[in-house]
Amino acid sequence: MCLAIPARVVQLRDHQIAVVDLGGIRKEISLALVPEAQLDDYVIVHVGYALGLIDPEEAQRTLDMFAELNQAQAQTP
Repeated sequence: MCLAIPARVVQLRDHQIAVVDLGGIRKEISLALVPEAQLDDYVIVHVGYALGLIDPEEAQRTLDMFAELNQAQAQTP
């Protein structure tokens, strides 16, 4: 099983490299598989690579679900 998470592109760099925002954490990733990604697009990220574009509303729903899971896990004894 693999986990890919949505992230917003906050900076485009040279050579198909971008910086994304992952819940407040900035990470450099490769856009080699999604060269059409633009600033403020949401991409699905897995091990440092953008795998595809994702609709902003779907990205937010997914991020909200991750936050709910994290909160529920924190409340479990």
